[in-house]
Amino acid sequence: MGTPDFAVEPLRRLVEGGYRIVGVVTVPDKPAGRGLKLQVSAVKAYAEQVLPQVPLLQPAKLKDPAFVAALQDLRADLAIVVAFRMLPEVIWGMPRLGTFNLHASLLPQYRGAAPINWAVMNGESKTGVTTFLLNHEIDMGAILMQRELPIGEDDTAGTVHDGLMELGAGLVVETVDGLAAGTILPSAQPQVPASELRSAPKIFKEDCRLVAEGRRWGDYSIRDLYNKVRGLSPYPGAWCDFPGNGGDGVARTTAKILAVHIEPFAPGEARMLERSDFESDGKRWLRVQCADGWLYVDRLQVAGKRAMEVEEFLRGYRI
Repeated sequence: MGTPDFAVEPLRRLVEGGYRIVGVVTVPDKPAGRGLKLQVSAVKAYAEQVLPQVPLLQPAKLKDPAFVAALQDLRADLAIVVAFRMLPEVIWGMPRLGTFNLHASLLPQYRGAAPINWAVMNGESKTGVTTFLLNHEIDMGAILMQRELPIGEDDTAGTVHDGLMELGAGLVVETVDGLAAGTILPSAQPQVPASELRSAPKIFKEDCRLVAEGRRWGDYSIRDLYNKVRGLSPYPGAWCDFPGNGGDGVARTTAKILAVHIEPFAPGEARMLERSDFESDGKRWLRVQCADGWLYVDRLQVAGKRAMEVEEFLRGYRI
């Protein structure tokens, strides 16, 4: 059961490993784009191409009696969930060996919908993947297996996603083998004080804003902003407002910030710009004064336009 590319790779590994897939479950097709053409999930696209004879189920409601009956008819020994939806007990309790989920963090840390983004935004040096048995609580079931992945200083959510996708696909296969052989002993998740737990809630547009309403760039450290840009790149993208061409400090342009680099202040360099936190030579660089250094914008995307390097942006825009 799954939806995006992150779920396709484990399915591919199982198919290529010769495991018997008795059914695939994914979300219903959804209208998207200007023409509202129906778009299929990555899992459906793969299943239709590689597993045309395998039943493909796309329930709108997971408690729909017709869907529950269709699952029962599959007589699956084990169910695997990767980036799907919260399942009711009538579903996860059905298979003989249970149902396990692949989660993109080292549980109990980063429970929630966006563990990869939040791990990078918080400046973590490592993350990982966990397989765990489903129960009545979200991301709190007994752990089966875990694998770690280091996060480099230049990694983005995109590069970490790709690394975890490969690592997680291998872990799914290991977990299937272990459960089938009876060699995996599930263990309760470690008890961590609430003050030490990191959560990974769904990310909304305002969460992607680099400078909160009523605050200035100087209220933030360059490292925190750098991590936020990395953690939201390439999707959904950090964003901010730029002062207009007239130089009066009025925010007139909204842009996603796709890549940045940072430069700490030299001794005695910290200062406040007269009319804006922004500074540019108008040709090659655009930087923002923060609490402890400069945040240089390298790549951005103005609303309604394609992504561009900062040099191209400055040819048609003046700070």
